[in-house]
Amino acid sequence: RRPEPQRQHESWRRSSTSADAQGAAALPDGSMGAPLDRRHRRRRGMELSRSPSALAAAGLICTALAAYACWGQLPPLPWASPAPPRPVRVLLWWEPFRGRTGALKPPPDCWLRFKIGGCRLLTDRSAYGEAQAVIFHHRDLVKGPPDWPPPWYVRGRTAEERELLVVDDEEEAAAEAGAVSGSRPPGQRWVWMNFESPTHSPGLRNLASNLFNWTLSYRVDSDVFVPYGYLYPRSHPTDQPLGLVPSLARKRGLVAWVVSHWDERHARVRYYHQLAQHVFVDVFGKGGPGRPLPDSGLLHTVARYKFYLAFENSQHLDYITEKLWRNSLLAGTVPVVLGPNRTNYERFLPRGAFIHVDDFPSAASLAAYLLFLDRNPAVYRLYFNWRRSYAVHITSFWDEPWCRVCQAVQTAGDRPKSISNLAHWFEQ
Repeated sequence: RRPEPQRQHESWRRSSTSADAQGAAALPDGSMGAPLDRRHRRRRGMELSRSPSALAAAGLICTALAAYACWGQLPPLPWASPAPPRPVRVLLWWEPFRGRTGALKPPPDCWLRFKIGGCRLLTDRSAYGEAQAVIFHHRDLVKGPPDWPPPWYVRGRTAEERELLVVDDEEEAAAEAGAVSGSRPPGQRWVWMNFESPTHSPGLRNLASNLFNWTLSYRVDSDVFVPYGYLYPRSHPTDQPLGLVPSLARKRGLVAWVVSHWDERHARVRYYHQLAQHVFVDVFGKGGPGRPLPDSGLLHTVARYKFYLAFENSQHLDYITEKLWRNSLLAGTVPVVLGPNRTNYERFLPRGAFIHVDDFPSAASLAAYLLFLDRNPAVYRLYFNWRRSYAVHITSFWDEPWCRVCQAVQTAGDRPKSISNLAHWFEQ
């Protein structure tokens, strides 16, 4: 039985505002159904590939089971606090991916963008001593020589003196970071921010223990949990995506895939090669067999297809990116996903809203199912039932994580915390 909407909202609000807690949300075991064992998946896939009627029945069952038992785990749209929030200053040490050389953009207004008040977002490093939190983006943190805030007791050092802190050896750099972090302004929190998967996060094991107080990432158990996207209750006709079912008349193609980084070693590329032997896939993007996207853009291009390959570049816990939320769900197509297992996806989506490659014993049987759905529009439309009640929120990088840190500081209290083994937590 689905909880009342107000209770759902309050339940998430309590968990999301406790940013100092180890997990942003406690996900119930089997909240959207237990995972299938290997033999059952193989047997079910063989049956589906042999019988169109079984395929239709499976589609109906998936939709019937699409009760949003886990909807309370998803972050709501930001709300206005009934009490004036305490003023918080958050310093972004680098603008992500522009690193040490790019000029920082003006900070966002958290109230105008996300209804989070009381935030003063900083980019000027001279204001380091005023900040209640400092955000360090991992990729920029590990590229180039060490670039830490100076120890608080030597904040008056000249630039020439601070250059003496630069070391080449990674172990010495970690030791230096540990020394620096031990003398930061009282109560200041250092926040480690990363939205790449562990596979694409080099240098994790070179970071000193207890260097950071909080984690900020797509992982549900982060101190500040910011996913790439999420579903929220539809409250206005203009909420995206529009309409209950996208126009099938516009869908002239069957399967599309947009991929920028082509690597034959990736599981997603290997699976594509297998799938392409049984059904034609239009590939767009750089590298591989892809061709440039039309001038109409990604969303308009993908909207012309019935299915989209939302294939992640690596398979890790909670690593579900814009490939699902923006490229597929917002574009109005049915996602075929390759990433973490089905149970992990069902923490964020109803089981009847997507197709997982693990549901089929082979790429050939998946292709047979896609062709069946192509011939049976009534069953295909069932994959859009979630749009009756829910819309898609796409996270705004890097404004939204920045404002979320401010919100977390306002609600976390003064209990101290530090991350003793960041690599062990993130790589598990």
